[in-house]
Amino acid sequence: MRVALTGAASGIGAEVAARLWRDGHEVVGFDLTEPKAHVDRWVPINLGDPASISQAIASAGGPFDALINNAGLPPREGQAELVLNVNFLGFRQFLHGMLDHLSPGAAIVNTASRAGAMWRDNLDEIRALMALDNPDALPAFVAARGIDHVRAYNLSKEAVIVLTLAETEALITRGLRMNAVSPAAVSTGILDDFVAAFGERVARNIARVGRPGLPDEVADVIVFLAGPDSRWLKGIEIVVDGGMGALAQTDMLGLNAPGGPAHG
Repeated sequence: MRVALTGAASGIGAEVAARLWRDGHEVVGFDLTEPKAHVDRWVPINLGDPASISQAIASAGGPFDALINNAGLPPREGQAELVLNVNFLGFRQFLHGMLDHLSPGAAIVNTASRAGAMWRDNLDEIRALMALDNPDALPAFVAARGIDHVRAYNLSKEAVIVLTLAETEALITRGLRMNAVSPAAVSTGILDDFVAAFGERVARNIARVGRPGLPDEVADVIVFLAGPDSRWLKGIEIVVDGGMGALAQTDMLGLNAPGGPAHG
């Protein structure tokens, strides 16, 4: 396969590139920083800058058998607008611009997050974000809705999940397919950002499942969705969280209470 991969220089993206490289695939890495290994070609891109995105698309080449949209920013204080811009508006511009660079039957994989799990409860705000077509509108959007960096991150990932679902049929008519992967608490260089943003909840979740996830464990799922073995999966979200979501659901539903199913 020939694969276009954003965020190839670090974290989960670097593990995806390494896995693809080991399997003999050609990797074109799109990143602000040049990847140190496991890419055949580097295309500089700043997902916060529409002009940079357009330039990267123009020089992308192709055709590609898979597009993996993995790059993104963590929740950092004071960066609500930037997080929404990079994680959704820039992500969407790059995705749409790359469609004409994809081969028939190509797969698209979007890295979302378990932080986007509440998308069903926030559809009005997601639709409002998706209606924006220019990052210049973000300051007013953020101010009007009182969005801080944590909400910005959650909203950006909710929007990625919704876009993955919403565009499935249109992509099927083009002979393409798209899915999302939602990791949680992965041991990368930005794990501390999530601990700072989400506080005790992250530490508690990690303790309950035994450890944070590893980048290669998420990369395995991404590579699977990018390859032909997942060819009949379209418009789905796979949560890769070591059971954190299941524990949250059982807590909410009271399934672990005395007398519940786990206790006979």
